[in-house]
Amino acid sequence: MQNQEPPKIEFPCSGYPIKVLGINEDSFQDFVIDTLKGLMPEDDIDLVNMKSSESRNGRFLSVTVKIVAQSEHHLSTIHKTFMDSGRVRMVL
Repeated sequence: MQNQEPPKIEFPCSGYPIKVLGINEDSFQDFVIDTLKGLMPEDDIDLVNMKSSESRNGRFLSVTVKIVAQSEHHLSTIHKTFMDSGRVRMVL
């Protein structure tokens, strides 16, 4: 069996999905949006097609937003910012 390399992302990459999972609080979705707005131009965030969904027991909320990713460093900064906030359990 051949080892396949994962596909390379070409930057800038529009429509790149970011999924953020945290405790289901009224302000969590706004927190995700405000955090992204602090990391990139608002025009690079697709708020129209944003999706939110609760976990089965309602304890967690996942928010998926498509963005224009500028580089691997940009994606790392987004991940680190969310994880350092203390409000996020996972970023995909």
